[in-house]
Amino acid sequence: MQANTFSEFKMSAEKYVHSLKQIKEAEERSQKEIDEQKKKVAEELRNFESNAKQSITAAKADGEKLVESSIDQARKKANAETTKIIEEANNKAKTISSRIDSQTVKEIIDILLKEV
Repeated sequence: MQANTFSEFKMSAEKYVHSLKQIKEAEERSQKEIDEQKKKVAEELRNFESNAKQSITAAKADGEKLVESSIDQARKKANAETTKIIEEANNKAKTISSRIDSQTVKEIIDILLKEV
């Protein structure tokens, strides 16, 4: 009986060792998958950060261009309005000076006619 018991014990021990090996292999596969997933997630995070930086840089450049364009448009509009105001002022000045001239001429004629 002892030989049979020892044989059974040996078989049980071998099964136990075999089960432990299978568990260890499963743990190693799981760890390998976890490590690969970590690498994948880390790479995706790096790509995301890189893309985010590029997007921010592009958005900043677009914003600066928009500001420059808006300033340029505002400057052109202000120059056009200034030119228009100056032209209107020149026209009014000509009209006023011609009124003064004709009025002055009239006064001069009146003065001359009174003398005669």
